[in-house]
Amino acid sequence: MNLKELIKKGESEKVEFKKSLRLKDEIGETVSAFSNFREGKIIVGVDDKNKEVIGVEIGKNTMEDLANYIKQHTGAQVFPGISVESIGDKEVIVIEVPELPEKPVLFKGRPYKRVGKSTHKASAGEVRKLVVDSKKIYWDERVCEGATPDDIDEMKVKQFLRKAKRERNFDVESDTPVREVLERLNLLKHGGITNAAVLLFAREPAKFFIQAKIRCARFKGTDTLDYIDMKVFESTLPELRENAMKFIMQHIKHAVFFDENRRHDRWEYPLRALEEVLSNALAHRDYDSPAQIQLSVFDDRVEVWNPGELPPPLTLEDLKRKHRSIPRNPLIAELLFLIKYIEQWGKGTNRVIKRLEESNLTEPLFQNLSGGFEVIVYGPGREFEEMIEKEKFHTLNINDRQKKAVIHVKKKGNITKREYMEKNKVSDKTAYLELNDLLLKGIFSRRGVGRATKYIMK
Repeated sequence: MNLKELIKKGESEKVEFKKSLRLKDEIGETVSAFSNFREGKIIVGVDDKNKEVIGVEIGKNTMEDLANYIKQHTGAQVFPGISVESIGDKEVIVIEVPELPEKPVLFKGRPYKRVGKSTHKASAGEVRKLVVDSKKIYWDERVCEGATPDDIDEMKVKQFLRKAKRERNFDVESDTPVREVLERLNLLKHGGITNAAVLLFAREPAKFFIQAKIRCARFKGTDTLDYIDMKVFESTLPELRENAMKFIMQHIKHAVFFDENRRHDRWEYPLRALEEVLSNALAHRDYDSPAQIQLSVFDDRVEVWNPGELPPPLTLEDLKRKHRSIPRNPLIAELLFLIKYIEQWGKGTNRVIKRLEESNLTEPLFQNLSGGFEVIVYGPGREFEEMIEKEKFHTLNINDRQKKAVIHVKKKGNITKREYMEKNKVSDKTAYLELNDLLLKGIFSRRGVGRATKYIMK
């Protein structure tokens, strides 16, 4: 059902309208209610009495401010999807709230429930039932045995806070005491530090978890066990992603060329897509497994495998369309969200597909393999060099005769002015001007003098 039809049907047990963002507390209460009892949607910018679309004004930080407000007052486990939708010439905000397994979910210290079209405070009995029914404790929320606050690297905490401030306007200053930061981020439990805290901020995460590593290999060719380079990285999750990306960038093709005004960089793969794949592997892997994330680079593809198959009821086909996320490590995902390593849950694979399409690459392959989940990103192969040549020609703004000369020089090694005239059927003056233009643009250089002058690639 599309958004227009949903609004036309009116409010229900799973749909709530709010006129404006000024009703943040009412929005938060409904988020609590949907999280506790049943998933639902909150549509902001619609009159709840007559179903009229009023619209909302979307500023630079509107979405992030709303997301931060909800998270700050509901706890780390609430992570609704927030998006902007257009209806006619007006924009509305759609907040999609999943029912969460760990309950009760409080808003400003109080639990709420959904009754028909209304949101109400949950009774003490209902809260007790929610607690009994909610027995699951996620791996990342467990206390890390043997770890103490002394194992936390204060500098890594400060770096995280500065990045969270810059990326999400997170309102905890970098000079805040470490213990207070851990409390604000829900990383302390029963006086101990959680597994998530260790993976994000410990000096030596691998001291507590041997699986906190990424094994990277650059293989020779397209189908071989012979490798050119192999490295195993062990560090915090942000450092793991950074090191893995550096490894990829060392072993994929990269073209650099210049025009008169700027430098142009072109990578064989869209780096943002590969960052997304790595972020998802780090956020959603099964940390109960001792296996490591594996990154494999071949001549024609990049493969990333992480322990833990796709959790049901998600299917591999779901990943190619709009779908719900079933987080294996919601606390880790929340922390990676704050530093913009991930966006909204359930959108990561869609963004990977979109970025590959924008680079004229085929869809990635998603598959469950050997007790884990694998993403294979296929590259352009030999077409990459051809694409670069076309892009160079376009960027450098040279005409068809000059392009023909460049191709000739690449094949033969050089070209003379006489050959340029004969090949393009132009006058001596035109040949001189156009060859000189290629010299000025840094494409050709000149050897010899007078009639012996030859033009070669610079």
